[in-house]
Amino acid sequence: MDAGLRTPLLDSFRRGDVARDVRLMAAQGALAPRPLEQLGILSLLCADADAEIRETANATLASLSPDQVAGVIARSEAPLELREFFIKRGITPAETPAPDADDPLVDTAESVADAEPQPASTPTFTQRLASMGVPEKVKCAMKGTREMRSILIRDPNKIVAWAVLSCPKVNEAEVEAFAKMGNVAEDVLRTIGTTRAWTKNYGVTLSLVKNSKTPVAVSMNLLQRLIASDVKKLSTDRNVPEALRLAARKRLTSARE
Repeated sequence: MDAGLRTPLLDSFRRGDVARDVRLMAAQGALAPRPLEQLGILSLLCADADAEIRETANATLASLSPDQVAGVIARSEAPLELREFFIKRGITPAETPAPDADDPLVDTAESVADAEPQPASTPTFTQRLASMGVPEKVKCAMKGTREMRSILIRDPNKIVAWAVLSCPKVNEAEVEAFAKMGNVAEDVLRTIGTTRAWTKNYGVTLSLVKNSKTPVAVSMNLLQRLIASDVKKLSTDRNVPEALRLAARKRLTSARE
C-alpha cells in the first residue's frame, strides 16, 4: 500500500531504507511525527515483510480512536490512497476535518530529558552521541531539545536527519539555521528548498541560496524570489557557485532593461 504522502521520512520507509529496529519502533507508535505522516508510516508497516512489525503496526492502529483517525483523514491534504486504506478498515473520513495540529496520534516513546545543567561527571549529549544507535538518535530527533536537533540534523544517517525535519517541534527559525549549515547533507538542503511551507519564509530562502552546499538547481529556482538588493550581493559573492552568480547578474541586467 502506498500511503500517497511524500515526505523524506515516509519515503525512506517506502523505499525500504529503514532498519528493522527503527521500523519496529515506528510500528509501536514510538516514532511520533505529525498525524498524517504517522498514519502513513503505520499504514506502510501493516504490509511490512516482517510479521512482528506487521502485527505491531496493526495493533497500534487498532488502539487509535476511530473518531481521531476519521478527523485526520478528512483533511484536504490527506491523499486518496490513505483514505482508502482506512475505509477498508471501517473508518470513513469525518464530515468535519480535524484541526491542523502537530501532536502525533500516538506516542509511546519515553520522553527525552531536556538539556539542563548536569554534574561535571555526566557525559554531554555530544559525548553520548558516539555510543548511540540509530533508534536512540531518532528518538532524540523527535523528542529532544533544539540543541539536540541542531546536532542530529548533521548525522550521516539520513533517517536521523529526516526525523529531525519531521519533528513537530521544529520551527522556522530552526529550519533557517539548518539552511545556513555547510555541514549537512545536500539532501537535507534540497528537502528544505522544496518544502513550500518553509520557503515561504524569506530568511529560509535567502539562507539556502547563499549556502554553497545547496544543490544549484534548488538555488536557481529560489533566486527568483529574492529582492533586488540581495540579488545584487549574490552577483558578486565568490562563495556561491559561478552559475548562480551569473544568473544573478543576468537578472539584474534584465531588470535594468
